[in-house]
Amino acid sequence: MNPASTDLFNNIGALGLLSLLAWGLGYMGQPHILTRFMAAENPQKLIAARRIAMVSMIIVLCGSVVTGFAGIAYFADAPLVNPETVFIALSQSLFSPWIAGIVVAAILSAIMSTIDSQLLVSSSVISEDFYRVFIKPTASDKELLLVSRAAVIGIAVIAFFIASDRNSRVLDLVSYAWAGFGAAFGPVILFSLYWRKMTRNAAVAGMLIGAVTVVIWSKLIGGIFDVYEILPGFLLAAPAIVVTSLLQPQIRL
Repeated sequence: MNPASTDLFNNIGALGLLSLLAWGLGYMGQPHILTRFMAAENPQKLIAARRIAMVSMIIVLCGSVVTGFAGIAYFADAPLVNPETVFIALSQSLFSPWIAGIVVAAILSAIMSTIDSQLLVSSSVISEDFYRVFIKPTASDKELLLVSRAAVIGIAVIAFFIASDRNSRVLDLVSYAWAGFGAAFGPVILFSLYWRKMTRNAAVAGMLIGAVTVVIWSKLIGGIFDVYEILPGFLLAAPAIVVTSLLQPQIRL
């Protein structure tokens, strides 16, 4: 149907290749991923976790590729309006409603496993790191619980309005959020682990520069601005951390 689909580097230039490789930078700054490492009882258990995670990820990604190939062949005469729905469309076309329902439930479970982590991290940051630190240090546990619940509701409302745009694509939203988190927190995490001279103000500067760069870069089009925005975010956040740490070395993390 489309021989180019089996070519990993079909119609990809230098900027496209850099953008593809830059996706890997995002892992260091994803809160819902970092919390998994923080929850480990001891470093030794991460060895087994790494093996399990890599094996399962290889299986899942191979299945995704096969699903894409099957969709190309099955919907050749009537291509899908939104190719991102190929998994759901295939399950509804090939299986009974019972099996298709189980498949859709699996999709929802994958969504929930990510969003609940994001909500927990966000509500914890708002209640513990913001409300308790800057607004009311003497807040009781009950008060912090109420703030946390209000934060979850507020974030869910914002997410609802973002998701209500029917013209938006899942991959576009994910890539934008991935770049924002990755560029804002990734450099800070790496420097805090491997460079003891990083200061508190440098961490703030790195987060701000990385996040702002992603927002601005994503609005620009053409030439070098076609590169995935996480890459310039990383490249600008890193020197911001170094320069700020050297200029203000008195406040260490």
